[in-house]
Amino acid sequence: MTTTTNTHLSPAFPGRAPWGTANKLRAWQESAMGSYIEQQPQDFLAVATPGAGKTTFALTLASWLLHHHVVQQITVVAPTEHLKKQWAEAAARIGIRLDPEYSAGPLHKSYQGVAVTYAGVGVRPMLHRNRCEQRKTLVILDEIHHAGDSRSWGEACLEAFEPATRRLALTGTPFRSDTNPIPFVTYAEGNDGIRRSSADYTYGYGSALSDGVVRPVIFLSYSGNMRWRTKAGDEIEARLGEPLTKDANSQAWRTALDPRGEWMPQVLGAADRRLTEVRRAIPDAGALVIATDQDSARAYAKLIREITGEAATVVLSDDTGASERIDEFRLGDSRWMVAVRMVSEGVDVPRLAVGVYATTISTPLFFAQAVGRFVRSRRRGETASVFLPTVPSLLTFAHEMEVERDHVLDRPKKGDDDPYAEEADLLKEAEKQQDEDTGEDEQLKWEALGSDAVFDRVMYDGAEFGMQAHPGSEEEQDYLGIPGLLEPDQVQMLLQKRQSRQIAHSRKKPDEEADLVELPAERRPVVTHQELRELRRELHGLVGAYAHQTGKPHGSIHNELRRSCGGPPTAEATPNQLRQRMAKVREWATRMK
Repeated sequence: MTTTTNTHLSPAFPGRAPWGTANKLRAWQESAMGSYIEQQPQDFLAVATPGAGKTTFALTLASWLLHHHVVQQITVVAPTEHLKKQWAEAAARIGIRLDPEYSAGPLHKSYQGVAVTYAGVGVRPMLHRNRCEQRKTLVILDEIHHAGDSRSWGEACLEAFEPATRRLALTGTPFRSDTNPIPFVTYAEGNDGIRRSSADYTYGYGSALSDGVVRPVIFLSYSGNMRWRTKAGDEIEARLGEPLTKDANSQAWRTALDPRGEWMPQVLGAADRRLTEVRRAIPDAGALVIATDQDSARAYAKLIREITGEAATVVLSDDTGASERIDEFRLGDSRWMVAVRMVSEGVDVPRLAVGVYATTISTPLFFAQAVGRFVRSRRRGETASVFLPTVPSLLTFAHEMEVERDHVLDRPKKGDDDPYAEEADLLKEAEKQQDEDTGEDEQLKWEALGSDAVFDRVMYDGAEFGMQAHPGSEEEQDYLGIPGLLEPDQVQMLLQKRQSRQIAHSRKKPDEEADLVELPAERRPVVTHQELRELRRELHGLVGAYAHQTGKPHGSIHNELRRSCGGPPTAEATPNQLRQRMAKVREWATRMK
């Protein structure tokens, strides 16, 4: 595998490069170009982190091949309709004309090629095979892992492009967790007998960050107390991020993302405050919420309007005007965009600097593509901030941003550790169409009853910073207020300072005035679970009596008590806070007599 170490390029390299492009290439792009020109392979797989500039590399190489008459035409295959148009626009900027509307028949002589989708190739593979057979063709397979989305797509790509003169495969993310072979990818067998994809050139996130090509990513994780009703009618209360069964973790996560709870408004509010700070240094910085489905996307847009007073751009996959809205947002300076899937992969909106991961999709491929929307750097010092629910799989992905993965074609033998096994079902779920009947309503009937958010921690460069804090607190604002322009080493230094300040502040606060989440573990009171359970039961009894007396809902009374006495939800409150609330509800009841 060729790495990012720059190979020695002949002094003639700029002369061999396409006119007007050599002095614009990044070091990794020059190195990859040199590697390709030296080898002159029929197939070449380039793996480069999202935001590194795969499109520029591919089109520069296409221009070189056209200029030297190695090929006569180009076919770009992209995952989506929007991306094929984006490819055509990028090609036009360096003098290559691609037709993004091509469907059949002879190509107009003013074009040098076409931009199509994998789905389009799947429908008419022989059309594209005939084009490759008639003229020497370079095929650029963008995000090549999509050729394995279904066996029919892979077979169609093989049939269509087997006669191509040259094939350039590109990807920016960990490969698939299934074992569908990806066409035109070389697999090498390791010492363990398992075949893995072998890239011809790799440029990972860690290298791109060192080179200043991508932004450093600050992950801000939020936990909180979740309440939901199961299919059996049981009411469950759990804290997001605590050890839970797979089903309970999934339903706690879904409860957090419910727009009717408090978690999403609180996290969106925090993300908007972060965006305001970033815009002090980057005036056109934008933010993106990646939603699970269209109903949630619309509900989040409504919340954003309530929080900011400004409408958000909503992008839905089945909306005919989606591409135009993405372009309008990309070229403008409005604050927020909400989308389901369209902007999770490949879409170029460089001003996106703040993200909210509000989807239950948890494959490493989707996560990396989603985070990739925020890392494209326009100038040195820009940072990216991504807000996450405290879910173990997401925290693992955040810690492993710099890990490079290959596509594993074989499953480990039974009993061996298979790092992809847990993700296989999740990937299938992620790839279902939004309007597909999944039967989920029959399998997972539940009702979200309530949620709230607690700032949990900051993750950066594999390290964690901060203790828990409530939304709107000074401790939370310390982290939200990190400047938007910082060098990577400055980010870490500043996070360490903020953490030290938070710890020092918590030590000065009298224990009886502090919430449990604000206290270091060594100073939290030792109370048995039985004592806490009895105190909560007594509080619930008093609230129930007061609810009967006033006609108010239980939840409303608990919220009034929190507003009056302060502190977290009942499940997280200290014994002292529970006693204060009991005293307050008794006071209210006495006044009514």
